[in-house]
Amino acid sequence: MDCVHKLQNQTMKPITCLLTSALFIGANLFAQIPGMTSTQISSSSDGTALGSNETLAYSGIALGNAVKLRGYVDFVYANINDASVESDFSTASDIDFLFDMSPVTSELHLNLTDTGGVGLEQAYGRYSFNQNLHLTFGRQLTPLGFDADEAPGLYAVTTAYTLGGYTGNYVDGVRINFNNGQFGLVAGLHDGYWSGNDNFDGGAALDLAASVMIMPGLEARIGYAYENIDATSDDISQFNTFITYNTGGLTLALEYDYYDLDQGRDLMDMMALVNYSFTDWFAATLRYTYEDDDDGSKDDLDAHRFTLALLFTVTDNLFFNTEYSHTSKDSSDDNEFYVEGLLTF
Repeated sequence: MDCVHKLQNQTMKPITCLLTSALFIGANLFAQIPGMTSTQISSSSDGTALGSNETLAYSGIALGNAVKLRGYVDFVYANINDASVESDFSTASDIDFLFDMSPVTSELHLNLTDTGGVGLEQAYGRYSFNQNLHLTFGRQLTPLGFDADEAPGLYAVTTAYTLGGYTGNYVDGVRINFNNGQFGLVAGLHDGYWSGNDNFDGGAALDLAASVMIMPGLEARIGYAYENIDATSDDISQFNTFITYNTGGLTLALEYDYYDLDQGRDLMDMMALVNYSFTDWFAATLRYTYEDDDDGSKDDLDAHRFTLALLFTVTDNLFFNTEYSHTSKDSSDDNEFYVEGLLTF
Protein backbone atom coordinates (compact mmCIF):
# COMPACT_ATOMS: atom_id res chain seq x y z
CA MET A 1 0.00 0.00 0.00
CA ASP A 2 1.41 3.39 -0.95
CA CYS A 3 0.23 5.62 1.85
CA VAL A 4 2.66 7.75 3.83
CA HIS A 5 2.46 10.88 5.91
CA LYS A 6 4.60 13.33 7.85
CA LEU A 7 3.99 13.43 11.60
CA GLN A 8 3.65 16.90 13.11
CA ASN A 9 4.72 17.71 16.68
CA GLN A 10 1.53 19.62 17.28
CA THR A 11 -0.44 16.44 16.51
CA MET A 12 1.59 14.30 18.91
CA LYS A 13 1.05 16.54 21.94
CA PRO A 14 -2.79 16.38 22.14
CA ILE A 15 -2.77 12.66 21.33
CA THR A 16 -0.24 11.99 24.10
CA CYS A 17 -2.39 13.99 26.51
CA LEU A 18 -5.51 12.05 25.55
CA LEU A 19 -3.85 8.67 26.04
CA THR A 20 -2.34 9.76 29.34
CA SER A 21 -5.72 11.03 30.53
CA ALA A 22 -7.35 7.72 29.61
CA LEU A 23 -4.76 5.89 31.68
CA PHE A 24 -5.37 7.98 34.80
CA ILE A 25 -9.16 7.93 34.36
CA GLY A 26 -9.12 4.13 34.19
CA ALA A 27 -6.93 3.85 37.26
CA ASN A 28 -9.13 6.25 39.26
CA LEU A 29 -12.37 4.53 38.25
CA PHE A 30 -10.99 1.17 39.24
CA ALA A 31 -9.80 2.46 42.59
CA GLN A 32 -13.17 4.03 43.41
CA ILE A 33 -15.23 0.84 43.05
CA PRO A 34 -15.55 -0.81 46.48
CA GLY A 35 -14.87 -4.52 46.59
CA MET A 36 -13.73 -4.68 42.97
CA THR A 37 -11.20 -7.46 42.44
CA SER A 38 -8.72 -7.98 39.65
CA THR A 39 -10.34 -10.49 37.34
CA GLN A 40 -9.52 -11.55 33.80
CA ILE A 41 -12.50 -10.69 31.56
CA SER A 42 -12.22 -11.51 27.87
CA SER A 43 -15.50 -10.32 26.40
CA SER A 44 -18.34 -9.13 28.58
CA SER A 45 -20.54 -6.13 29.10
CA ASP A 46 -19.09 -6.03 32.64
CA GLY A 47 -15.45 -5.66 31.54
CA THR A 48 -13.15 -4.68 28.71
CA ALA A 49 -11.39 -7.28 26.54
CA LEU A 50 -8.49 -5.05 25.45
CA GLY A 51 -5.20 -6.52 26.65
CA SER A 52 -6.75 -9.66 28.15
CA ASN A 53 -5.73 -13.29 27.67
CA GLU A 54 -8.61 -14.27 25.40
CA THR A 55 -7.06 -17.66 24.57
CA LEU A 56 -8.21 -19.02 27.93
CA ALA A 57 -11.77 -17.71 27.59
CA TYR A 58 -12.50 -18.82 24.02
CA SER A 59 -14.66 -21.88 23.55
CA GLY A 60 -13.91 -24.45 20.87
CA ILE A 61 -13.52 -28.12 20.04
CA ALA A 62 -11.14 -29.76 22.51
CA LEU A 63 -8.36 -31.67 20.77
CA GLY A 64 -6.70 -32.55 24.07
CA ASN A 65 -6.05 -31.04 27.46
CA ALA A 66 -4.04 -28.16 26.02
CA VAL A 67 -5.41 -27.60 22.50
CA LYS A 68 -8.73 -26.22 21.22
CA LEU A 69 -9.94 -25.81 17.63
CA ARG A 70 -12.42 -23.22 16.38
CA GLY A 71 -13.32 -21.66 13.06
CA TYR A 72 -16.02 -20.69 10.62
CA VAL A 73 -17.25 -20.99 7.04
CA ASP A 74 -18.60 -17.76 5.51
CA PHE A 75 -20.63 -17.96 2.27
CA VAL A 76 -21.74 -14.64 0.73
CA TYR A 77 -23.72 -13.60 -2.34
CA ALA A 78 -23.03 -10.00 -3.34
CA ASN A 79 -24.98 -7.89 -5.84
CA ILE A 80 -23.49 -4.42 -6.37
CA ASN A 81 -24.51 -1.89 -9.02
CA ASP A 82 -20.93 -0.84 -9.67
CA ALA A 83 -19.57 -1.52 -13.16
CA SER A 84 -16.16 -2.38 -11.72
CA VAL A 85 -17.57 -5.04 -9.36
CA GLU A 86 -19.27 -8.21 -10.56
CA SER A 87 -22.09 -9.84 -8.61
CA ASP A 88 -20.82 -13.17 -7.40
CA PHE A 89 -20.67 -15.86 -4.74
CA SER A 90 -17.66 -15.98 -2.44
CA THR A 91 -16.56 -18.38 0.27
CA ALA A 92 -14.07 -17.81 3.05
CA SER A 93 -13.06 -20.03 5.92
CA ASP A 94 -10.91 -19.68 8.99
CA ILE A 95 -9.38 -22.28 11.31
CA ASP A 96 -7.79 -21.35 14.65
CA PHE A 97 -5.72 -23.50 17.00
CA LEU A 98 -5.48 -22.36 20.64
CA PHE A 99 -2.79 -23.76 22.92
CA ASP A 100 -2.84 -23.52 26.72
CA MET A 101 0.43 -24.36 28.47
CA SER A 102 -0.08 -21.82 31.25
CA PRO A 103 1.60 -19.49 31.96
CA VAL A 104 2.41 -19.78 28.24
CA THR A 105 -0.45 -19.66 25.72
CA SER A 106 -0.38 -19.45 21.93
CA GLU A 107 -2.67 -19.08 18.91
CA LEU A 108 -2.34 -20.06 15.25
CA HIS A 109 -4.93 -18.62 12.78
CA LEU A 110 -5.17 -19.89 9.20
CA ASN A 111 -7.55 -18.51 6.57
CA LEU A 112 -8.77 -20.26 3.42
CA THR A 113 -10.42 -18.58 0.40
CA ASP A 114 -12.47 -19.77 -2.57
CA THR A 115 -9.39 -19.30 -4.78
CA GLY A 116 -7.75 -22.24 -3.04
CA GLY A 117 -5.22 -20.21 -1.07
CA VAL A 118 -4.19 -20.75 2.53
CA GLY A 119 -2.84 -17.77 4.43
CA LEU A 120 -1.35 -17.10 7.83
CA GLU A 121 -3.43 -14.53 9.69
CA GLN A 122 -1.98 -14.73 13.16
CA ALA A 123 0.69 -16.79 14.90
CA TYR A 124 1.78 -15.58 18.29
CA GLY A 125 2.86 -16.69 21.73
CA ARG A 126 1.96 -15.16 25.06
CA TYR A 127 3.67 -15.24 28.44
CA SER A 128 1.48 -14.26 31.39
CA PHE A 129 3.36 -12.69 34.29
CA ASN A 130 0.11 -12.85 36.25
CA GLN A 131 -3.63 -12.80 35.45
CA ASN A 132 -3.44 -9.11 34.44
CA LEU A 133 -0.09 -8.62 32.67
CA HIS A 134 0.98 -10.43 29.47
CA LEU A 135 3.68 -10.23 26.82
CA THR A 136 2.73 -11.33 23.28
CA PHE A 137 5.14 -11.86 20.38
CA GLY A 138 4.62 -12.88 16.77
CA ARG A 139 2.06 -12.01 14.09
CA GLN A 140 -0.90 -10.27 15.73
CA LEU A 141 -4.02 -8.26 14.93
CA THR A 142 -3.72 -4.48 15.27
CA PRO A 143 -5.86 -3.17 18.17
CA LEU A 144 -7.38 -0.03 16.61
CA GLY A 145 -10.92 0.08 15.25
CA PHE A 146 -14.43 -1.01 16.24
CA ASP A 147 -15.06 -3.57 13.46
CA ALA A 148 -13.99 -7.16 14.09
CA ASP A 149 -11.46 -8.64 11.68
CA GLU A 150 -13.60 -11.74 10.99
CA ALA A 151 -17.21 -12.40 9.97
CA PRO A 152 -18.50 -13.89 13.28
CA GLY A 153 -17.68 -10.66 15.11
CA LEU A 154 -19.44 -8.24 12.73
CA TYR A 155 -22.83 -6.59 13.25
CA ALA A 156 -23.52 -6.72 9.49
CA VAL A 157 -22.29 -8.72 6.50
CA THR A 158 -19.69 -6.07 5.58
CA THR A 159 -17.36 -3.80 7.51
CA ALA A 160 -18.19 -0.12 7.87
CA TYR A 161 -15.80 1.75 5.58
CA THR A 162 -15.27 1.74 1.82
CA LEU A 163 -12.48 4.29 1.21
CA GLY A 164 -9.99 3.42 3.92
CA GLY A 165 -9.73 -0.20 4.92
CA TYR A 166 -6.59 0.44 6.96
CA THR A 167 -7.77 -1.25 10.18
CA GLY A 168 -7.74 -4.95 10.97
CA ASN A 169 -4.14 -5.53 9.86
CA TYR A 170 -1.96 -8.47 10.90
CA VAL A 171 1.55 -7.33 11.79
CA ASP A 172 4.74 -8.85 13.22
CA GLY A 173 6.04 -7.54 16.52
CA VAL A 174 5.91 -7.61 20.31
CA ARG A 175 3.22 -6.17 22.55
CA ILE A 176 2.78 -5.63 26.26
CA ASN A 177 -0.81 -6.17 27.44
CA PHE A 178 -2.56 -5.21 30.68
CA ASN A 179 -6.15 -5.94 31.67
CA ASN A 180 -7.85 -5.99 35.05
CA GLY A 181 -11.43 -6.07 33.75
CA GLN A 182 -12.07 -2.39 34.46
CA PHE A 183 -9.12 -1.07 32.45
CA GLY A 184 -7.10 -2.35 29.49
CA LEU A 185 -3.87 -1.12 27.92
CA VAL A 186 -1.70 -2.40 25.05
CA ALA A 187 1.56 -1.04 23.62
CA GLY A 188 3.36 -2.63 20.68
CA LEU A 189 6.52 -2.37 18.57
CA HIS A 190 6.34 -3.67 14.96
CA ASP A 191 8.50 -3.78 11.83
CA GLY A 192 5.59 -2.38 9.77
CA TYR A 193 1.97 -1.40 10.20
CA TRP A 194 0.42 -0.36 6.86
CA SER A 195 3.05 -0.12 4.16
CA GLY A 196 4.37 -3.70 4.27
CA ASN A 197 7.83 -2.99 5.65
CA ASP A 198 9.47 -6.28 6.62
CA ASN A 199 12.55 -5.06 8.48
CA PHE A 200 13.65 -2.28 10.79
CA ASP A 201 16.04 -0.86 8.16
CA GLY A 202 13.01 0.70 6.47
CA GLY A 203 11.54 2.08 9.68
CA ALA A 204 9.46 0.86 12.60
CA ALA A 205 5.90 1.16 13.88
CA LEU A 206 4.35 1.76 17.29
CA ASP A 207 0.80 1.41 18.54
CA LEU A 208 -0.85 2.27 21.85
CA ALA A 209 -4.45 1.76 22.93
CA ALA A 210 -6.33 2.18 26.20
CA SER A 211 -9.82 1.13 27.23
CA VAL A 212 -11.98 2.03 30.22
CA MET A 213 -15.17 0.30 31.33
CA ILE A 214 -16.90 3.41 32.68
CA MET A 215 -19.84 1.39 33.99
CA PRO A 216 -21.14 -2.11 33.17
CA GLY A 217 -21.91 -2.06 29.45
CA LEU A 218 -20.37 1.37 28.72
CA GLU A 219 -16.83 1.22 27.33
CA ALA A 220 -14.57 3.92 25.86
CA ARG A 221 -11.42 3.23 23.84
CA ILE A 222 -8.72 5.45 22.44
CA GLY A 223 -5.66 4.53 20.38
CA TYR A 224 -2.81 5.84 18.27
CA ALA A 225 -0.49 4.18 15.74
CA TYR A 226 2.58 5.58 14.00
CA GLU A 227 4.83 4.12 11.32
CA ASN A 228 8.19 5.52 10.25
CA ILE A 229 8.70 4.42 6.64
CA ASP A 230 12.20 5.42 5.51
CA ALA A 231 14.37 8.47 4.81
CA THR A 232 12.80 9.09 1.38
CA SER A 233 9.12 8.84 2.40
CA ASP A 234 6.79 10.55 4.80
CA ASP A 235 5.43 8.72 7.82
CA ILE A 236 1.93 7.43 8.60
CA SER A 237 -0.26 7.89 11.66
CA GLN A 238 -3.75 6.97 12.81
CA PHE A 239 -5.83 8.25 15.71
CA ASN A 240 -8.88 6.14 16.62
CA THR A 241 -11.47 6.37 19.34
CA PHE A 242 -14.86 4.80 19.90
CA ILE A 243 -17.44 4.34 22.62
CA THR A 244 -19.87 1.43 22.93
CA TYR A 245 -22.87 0.72 25.11
CA ASN A 246 -24.33 -2.75 25.47
CA THR A 247 -27.29 -3.65 27.64
CA GLY A 248 -29.59 -6.60 27.14
CA GLY A 249 -30.36 -6.83 23.43
CA LEU A 250 -29.22 -3.28 22.58
CA THR A 251 -25.77 -2.29 21.31
CA LEU A 252 -24.81 1.30 20.45
CA ALA A 253 -21.47 2.41 19.00
CA LEU A 254 -19.89 5.67 17.86
CA GLU A 255 -16.43 5.77 16.24
CA TYR A 256 -14.03 8.41 14.90
CA ASP A 257 -10.84 7.84 12.84
CA TYR A 258 -8.21 10.23 11.52
CA TYR A 259 -5.32 9.19 9.25
CA ASP A 260 -2.39 11.40 8.25
CA LEU A 261 -1.29 9.89 4.93
CA ASP A 262 0.84 10.45 1.85
CA GLN A 263 1.75 13.81 0.24
CA GLY A 264 -0.60 15.93 2.30
CA ARG A 265 -3.46 13.42 2.10
CA ASP A 266 -5.74 13.08 5.11
CA LEU A 267 -8.57 10.61 5.68
CA MET A 268 -11.30 11.08 8.27
CA ASP A 269 -14.13 8.69 8.92
CA MET A 270 -16.99 8.39 11.39
CA MET A 271 -19.41 5.58 12.19
CA ALA A 272 -22.64 5.33 14.20
CA LEU A 273 -24.28 1.95 14.80
CA VAL A 274 -27.43 0.63 16.48
CA ASN A 275 -27.99 -3.11 16.87
CA TYR A 276 -31.03 -4.62 18.58
CA SER A 277 -31.98 -8.24 19.24
CA PHE A 278 -35.77 -8.45 19.01
CA THR A 279 -35.82 -12.16 19.87
CA ASP A 280 -33.22 -14.87 20.46
CA TRP A 281 -33.30 -15.64 16.73
CA PHE A 282 -33.67 -12.21 15.07
CA ALA A 283 -31.66 -9.00 15.29
CA ALA A 284 -31.22 -5.91 13.13
CA THR A 285 -28.44 -3.36 12.61
CA LEU A 286 -28.66 0.23 11.39
CA ARG A 287 -25.31 1.83 10.54
CA TYR A 288 -24.19 5.16 9.11
CA THR A 289 -20.63 5.95 8.02
CA TYR A 290 -19.07 9.13 6.68
CA GLU A 291 -15.64 9.23 5.01
CA ASP A 292 -13.71 12.31 3.87
CA ASP A 293 -10.65 11.57 1.72
CA ASP A 294 -8.76 14.87 1.38
CA ASP A 295 -5.75 14.83 -0.94
CA GLY A 296 -5.34 18.61 -1.03
CA SER A 297 -7.00 19.00 -4.43
CA LYS A 298 -10.44 19.93 -5.67
CA ASP A 299 -11.16 16.23 -6.23
CA ASP A 300 -11.59 15.37 -2.56
CA LEU A 301 -13.85 12.36 -2.15
CA ASP A 302 -16.68 12.21 0.37
CA ALA A 303 -18.81 9.12 0.97
CA HIS A 304 -22.01 8.65 2.97
CA ARG A 305 -23.00 5.02 3.53
CA PHE A 306 -26.28 3.77 5.05
CA THR A 307 -26.58 0.11 6.01
CA LEU A 308 -29.49 -2.06 7.14
CA ALA A 309 -28.67 -5.64 8.14
CA LEU A 310 -31.13 -8.34 9.23
CA LEU A 311 -29.50 -11.13 11.25
CA PHE A 312 -31.09 -14.55 11.78
CA THR A 313 -29.88 -17.20 14.24
CA VAL A 314 -30.89 -20.76 13.33
CA THR A 315 -28.77 -22.55 15.94
CA ASP A 316 -25.87 -21.56 18.19
CA ASN A 317 -23.56 -22.21 15.24
CA LEU A 318 -25.62 -21.38 12.12
CA PHE A 319 -26.62 -17.88 10.97
CA PHE A 320 -28.26 -16.40 7.90
CA ASN A 321 -27.85 -12.65 7.38
CA THR A 322 -28.86 -10.08 4.79
CA GLU A 323 -27.61 -6.54 4.18
CA TYR A 324 -28.57 -3.57 2.05
CA SER A 325 -26.16 -0.64 1.82
CA HIS A 326 -26.46 2.60 -0.12
CA THR A 327 -23.35 4.72 -0.64
CA SER A 328 -23.51 8.28 -1.94
CA LYS A 329 -20.24 9.61 -3.37
CA ASP A 330 -19.45 12.85 -5.18
CA SER A 331 -19.55 11.14 -8.57
CA SER A 332 -21.89 8.19 -8.10
CA ASP A 333 -24.38 6.31 -5.94
CA ASP A 334 -23.85 2.62 -5.21
CA ASN A 335 -26.38 0.06 -4.01
CA GLU A 336 -25.16 -3.16 -2.43
CA PHE A 337 -27.15 -6.26 -1.49
CA TYR A 338 -25.71 -9.25 0.37
CA VAL A 339 -26.98 -12.61 1.56
CA GLU A 340 -24.75 -14.56 3.95
CA GLY A 341 -24.66 -18.05 5.38
CA LEU A 342 -22.31 -18.30 8.35
CA LEU A 343 -21.34 -21.52 10.15
CA THR A 344 -19.13 -21.41 13.23
CA PHE A 345 -17.49 -24.29 15.09
